[in-house]
Amino acid sequence: MLAVGDRAVLSHRDATALHGLGPSNGTRVDVSTSDRNRSSLPGVTVHSSLLVEADVTVVNAIPTTAARTLVDLAGVVPRDQLARALTEAERMGVLDVEAIEAARSRARGRRGRGDAALQAAIAEHRALRAQLTRSKLEARFLELLRSAGLPRPSINATIHGHEVDALWPERRVIVELDGWAFHHTRRAFRRDRSKANALMLRGYAVLRSTHDDVTRRPERVAAELRGLLTT
Repeated sequence: MLAVGDRAVLSHRDATALHGLGPSNGTRVDVSTSDRNRSSLPGVTVHSSLLVEADVTVVNAIPTTAARTLVDLAGVVPRDQLARALTEAERMGVLDVEAIEAARSRARGRRGRGDAALQAAIAEHRALRAQLTRSKLEARFLELLRSAGLPRPSINATIHGHEVDALWPERRVIVELDGWAFHHTRRAFRRDRSKANALMLRGYAVLRSTHDDVTRRPERVAAELRGLLTT
């Protein structure tokens, strides 16, 4: 970084590794700079790139940026590797869609062959963020049960110290409704699994139904529940 100059940032796969989002290049180091007169050095690939202050942050004393890294990465890795990096950024809580869109706009024609994959991933993320609130998802679930002729459960009931979304106490059946806003973080992931394990050890059947299950696959949700509630 020092050899390339003051206006240089770690970029592409090496920046991905620095942010903890994926593997490094492994052979040569990728560095981007807005200094168009810089050429590549032994072991270093220098990319000429328009960089503004919003594109630059510092991680472990090394200038880089998460949003611009994902834009650059889209042009040099397969679609599945880009998807894994985006998923990891989401899991770590550092995925900033607006910042990525702004970085894409500034990068203009330098986005590379993976830009379509990046756009698709951003569109999917926006769709997830547009999901129903918890109360509306619960209302949709109750309507699903009514349409399927299934018995109404207790909603937001507490059992053995755990609050559950839907409970049929006589049948020892529980349904947890996994809306994205309430269940996408690492802490939520650990909490949900710990709760499910504790309840299953007490003899409860625990089904997890996602937002998409309830809104797009209600017949499957009803069929799974019917098998538990009628046996």
